[in-house]
Amino acid sequence: MTTLGHSGQARPRLSSGIETFEAHYAGQPGAGWEIGRPQPAFEELAGRGEFRGRVLDVGCGTGENALMTAALRLDTTGVDAAPSGVATAVRKARERGLPARFLVLDMRDLAALGERFDTVLDCGLFHCFADEDRPVFVDNLRAVTAKGGRYFMMCFSDLEPAGRGPRRISQAEIDACFAVGWRIDRLERTRMAVAFEPGTVAAWLAVMTRTPA
Repeated sequence: MTTLGHSGQARPRLSSGIETFEAHYAGQPGAGWEIGRPQPAFEELAGRGEFRGRVLDVGCGTGENALMTAALRLDTTGVDAAPSGVATAVRKARERGLPARFLVLDMRDLAALGERFDTVLDCGLFHCFADEDRPVFVDNLRAVTAKGGRYFMMCFSDLEPAGRGPRRISQAEIDACFAVGWRIDRLERTRMAVAFEPGTVAAWLAVMTRTPA
């Protein structure tokens, strides 16, 4: 069943500005993060069978990565703070006959789900957070990831020249943010597909395992 819901939380909006995302999903010019298909790096991981169990797509946008895992018959939930993005994901799931669940939720309140997931996908969310929001997000991420579960994260890299797009993230920042409760299995350079020229940007691909700590 595809559902549309909300957290009912009263937190201030994300520092990244939900209005920007809402404008994009409403069809106005935006940041160009929606490419209309799953992120190629995640498609490759899916093809290798690295996604398993219950899947949570954080910052799912219009749902392409979540719909990919749903098509693989994985129990999939997508969450995003932008109602218009979630509404589009719900419509896509219905049109494609896929049993994905999509919810409107502040990413700093993931623990409000009260659920645990074996695989968490994050394509372009982590780099949106301000410094003060990062530890809150990581704490909530840890709360919804089963011990031994894995977190797959793609974000803009500091190797990408300054210009269009969100803030750039360094390897040291990733190491510091996930020093407790996580084991970084892989952290490698990659290219993230985007909807503006030149079509890809320098990114980090991190694969982490939730540890008992």
